[in-house]
Amino acid sequence: MEHIVFLTGRLAQPSLEKVLAGIDPPLFSWEVREIGLQVAGLMTADLIRRRVPAPVVADRIMVPGRCRGDLDALSGHYGLPVVRGPDELKDIPRHFDRAAQGVDLSCFDTRIFAEIVDASTLPVAGIVERARRLASNGADVIDLGCLPATPFPHLEESIAALKAEGYRVSVDSLDADELLRGGRAGADYLLSLTPDTCWIADEVASTPVLIAREPSDEAALYALIDDFAVRGRPFLADSILDPIPFGLLASLGRYQRLRGRYPEVDIMMGIGNLTELTEADTSGINAVLLGIAAELRAAAVLTTEVSPHARRAVREADIARRVMFAARENQSLPKGYSDALMTIHERRPFPDDADDVARNAAAVKDPNFRVQVSPQGIHVYNRDGLHCDTDPFELYPRLALDDDAGHAFYMGVELARAEIAWQLGKRYVQDRPLDWGCAFDHAEEDLLRHRAPGTTMRGRRRASTTEDGNANAQNS
Repeated sequence: MEHIVFLTGRLAQPSLEKVLAGIDPPLFSWEVREIGLQVAGLMTADLIRRRVPAPVVADRIMVPGRCRGDLDALSGHYGLPVVRGPDELKDIPRHFDRAAQGVDLSCFDTRIFAEIVDASTLPVAGIVERARRLASNGADVIDLGCLPATPFPHLEESIAALKAEGYRVSVDSLDADELLRGGRAGADYLLSLTPDTCWIADEVASTPVLIAREPSDEAALYALIDDFAVRGRPFLADSILDPIPFGLLASLGRYQRLRGRYPEVDIMMGIGNLTELTEADTSGINAVLLGIAAELRAAAVLTTEVSPHARRAVREADIARRVMFAARENQSLPKGYSDALMTIHERRPFPDDADDVARNAAAVKDPNFRVQVSPQGIHVYNRDGLHCDTDPFELYPRLALDDDAGHAFYMGVELARAEIAWQLGKRYVQDRPLDWGCAFDHAEEDLLRHRAPGTTMRGRRRASTTEDGNANAQNS
């Protein structure tokens, strides 16, 4: 059995030992070493090298998730792997559970077609700029949407510009002439050919997406599929996903019958009719739709980012396809793979309860304020006392910050974050923004060095941050 040495601080040691002892069945043998540091979150690679003598008898060393410094160099020093654990020590069981599952989100088998719906109204430079953003979020194919009764004179130029950038391109139009132009200009795919326009496939090399004249006419779609299969032409088939309440369930049945009849055919599913036309958070909708796509083994989905509430649809679809692929291949529920689609709530929002916070507070001997959130509310404490409430306005008068504007502003920001976290059921960590999953772009964090202290650190009485000794006692 693997033996792991966990490095920690004095405040976190009892909690860390309790968490490790509670892992049942045991996944490894362990030893906890407190390295003469009050707060685990202040640990650095240089400090570890000075305070932990070599050799260390173990298979690996695990340090707190917020430990700064070059761990590769530290691994070389000790001659065994030195790795970061999760940010919060109470997430350690889940951390090892994910490792045991062999979580790998690098694989997927569903391509994302991201449609620029208003491409005909944009200049070429604008189309390329939009394509770059979509591709960076996970799009595999840039779909140029052609609007009815809207000329697209720069269609060919747009395709050439996108191809020059290295993108695969599809043209999406109801107009046969635009589809023909797009194919002749080098589009990789044409959306979509019906029994009336399937002749276009004989004129161009583009791979067509086949649909029936009417979604309910499954026989017409099957006839098209049979014809293209006999001719040996590559294609995708789309049964058309209808919005709620205009036939969603029936359209899902069409997809199921399509897959049952043609086990090997490449299927496309247009998911924008659900994400765009349902006023609900799209992260959950995309999770379900890409789960259906995974069961269908769909080759592609077509999505859009038109409505402001769907502005992260491509990124969400990219994460969802990876999670659902892993769940399908591992024959496991899509749980424990990624938190990125949990944009509003979290599975374990409150790692500490009121008793845990009280124990942390009892160990604090300095005037710096700590802020934690538990199921019972928002807790603020320092050596002078512990306060708890669900309303920051009730807490603020107890902090005596009338003569310290900078610190008052800082505490206002932190208490606002804490209130939102408590109300929604999100993880709160002092001095860090709330984590909204894939709903926003995460700033890159340099784990090789500490962040510089902010301006609110200069006051007479300071909030406790990771840099000056906070009560992140829950850190391993």
